[in-house]
Amino acid sequence: MTLLITGAGLVGSQIARIAVEKGERPVIYDLAPQPEVINQIVSLEKIDIVRGDVLDLNALEDTIRTRCIKKVIHTAANPMLTVGAQEKPYDAIKLNVMGTVNVLEAARKLSLDKVVFTSSSVLYTYRKGGLESGKLSEDNYPRTTTIYASTKLACENLGLNYAENYGLDFVAVRFQAVFGPWGGKGGGGGPSNMFKQLIEKSMRGEEATISPRVIEFVYSKDAARSTILAAEKAGLRNRVYNVGMGRIYRPEELLTIIRQKIPSANIRVEEMHIGSPATKVDEPTDLTRSRTELGYEPQYDMPKAVEDYVDWYKQFK
Repeated sequence: MTLLITGAGLVGSQIARIAVEKGERPVIYDLAPQPEVINQIVSLEKIDIVRGDVLDLNALEDTIRTRCIKKVIHTAANPMLTVGAQEKPYDAIKLNVMGTVNVLEAARKLSLDKVVFTSSSVLYTYRKGGLESGKLSEDNYPRTTTIYASTKLACENLGLNYAENYGLDFVAVRFQAVFGPWGGKGGGGGPSNMFKQLIEKSMRGEEATISPRVIEFVYSKDAARSTILAAEKAGLRNRVYNVGMGRIYRPEELLTIIRQKIPSANIRVEEMHIGSPATKVDEPTDLTRSRTELGYEPQYDMPKAVEDYVDWYKQFK
């Protein structure tokens, strides 16, 4: 598998690390890569980095040709995700949707083996309806209520169109709220940045705050591993897969887990803002399809994830 990873951030760098561990030399395609930060996750000596824009179809095709790429895992997205998209909707729509279209079109024209698209739990947390099956399933039809969620749903649908009409092997993995080691700019949206400040401020002895929202998380290493599984598996029966921890951790549980690893942590739960556009989530997503078809099983529950994150922080900060 000659692999191209678009986006070298929180998840993209972990995908590269796993690919290297499997004997690959992946190519990272990023508009503004951060080599020193990437090197904290995966050795720069074992990967290739190409500075490129997913909005430039010609440059993307040229990279795929010259690097003999056969599969693409597409993680590149607008900065700050939901918040960033609400602030700059046109820019987010352009990057998320047309960037994905360029990946799909390049894959179609160059007859690539597979495209794996990283979708998001925002399809469950920013929606109207979308519970037709009675659970948070890949087969529901949500009406998304934010720009970012709408772009993710549009990209999934476009990928399914390319699969149906042009025979492109397209798979989407819907990450729950991702968090994990990342020392550079970007690094995800609200939940991932919340965890970043929780760990880093607690380690520095500063006060930190935690959101009162109840959502499902996934550790970045598990999120990355799911994309590799999706890229490697042939003959999948479906094309959209949930990826998460498989259970909900409420704010009070998170406080307890973090304090077990950092006893001096000074954390308080923020007040719930009335009128939040987010949909309340009381149960984890259904991982049945991911488990049975991808072979995905979360390796990191919350205590193990926090321990791994803190150990990484001690090493690099």
